[in-house]
Formats: sequence, C-alpha cells, structure tokens
Amino acid sequence: MDESKKKTKKVICPVCKGNGYIRVPYRLAKEEVTAQCGVCESEGEINADQRDDLYVDADGIHKLQ
Repeated sequence: MDESKKKTKKVICPVCKGNGYIRVPYRLAKEEVTAQCGVCESEGEINADQRDDLYVDADGIHKLQ
C-alpha cells in the first residue's frame, strides 16, 4: 500500500485535551492568558505514533494511562 494512502490513527492531544489551546496559570502570567497548544499545533489531535507516554506541563511530569 502506498505511504500516502495509509490512514494514520489520530488520538486526542494529552496536553490540551482536544481543545487546541491551553490556559497559562495565573501565578505564572499574572493575568488570564490562553495560548495555542504547541504539541498538536492547535488541532486537538496528534498521530498515534507521535504520542509519548510522558509529558511535561506546568504541574510537572505526567504519565498517560
């Protein structure tokens, strides 16, 4: 099968949880700020093979379950 015709499985982005954006904590920015998700590039989904079971955010390192 041709590489371009293969369907890649998509999963919900673990960082933004499918929204495409994240909220910056008030304690870091001193104001209410929303930013685009850099992991999924604001799409809300990533390729399953691109997913990593560990990710880092403002609260620390987390493992996906």
